[in-house]
Amino acid sequence: MRYGGAVLPMRARVADVSQRGRLTWIGVRPAHGAPMVVLAEAAAIADRGLDGDRTAAGAGGGRRQVTLVQGEHLPVVAGFVGVAAIDPTQVRRNLVVTGINLAALHGLRVAIGDEVIVVPTGPCAPCRKLDALIGPGGFQAMRGHGGVTARIERGGRLRLGDVVHVLGVAGP
Repeated sequence: MRYGGAVLPMRARVADVSQRGRLTWIGVRPAHGAPMVVLAEAAAIADRGLDGDRTAAGAGGGRRQVTLVQGEHLPVVAGFVGVAAIDPTQVRRNLVVTGINLAALHGLRVAIGDEVIVVPTGPCAPCRKLDALIGPGGFQAMRGHGGVTARIERGGRLRLGDVVHVLGVAGP
């Protein structure tokens, strides 16, 4: 890739995500097996998770403090299982984001709104419960569409409509 005649190194090319997304849905699960609770805003707690989510109540740390799913993938998954629509509560992720490619964000520092910074840590694999929640074939339909896991580097308030954008490459 060339910018002004210069070849951009791969590390810089990976961090060059010009899209800006939007946070379109927020949900937490208070306990294992509990239904999702839909929120208009939530507190992201650094190195823990979302306030009210079972992950934040745990020991902290880890790569899966918050989960994000690509909003554009939900109609695709619905088509795979033959239903009209998928409700975000069915996929059991914390945040639905549209307008930015979540798969491109691994290892980057990502701002959500004015306060929160997350670092995507890897793909969020589907679980066995998806066949029951989405319908037969739900597990297979979510493969490659399960979103990403992330750690919360800096906490703060998350609100529906918050802009999601890349800040740069995450540190070591």
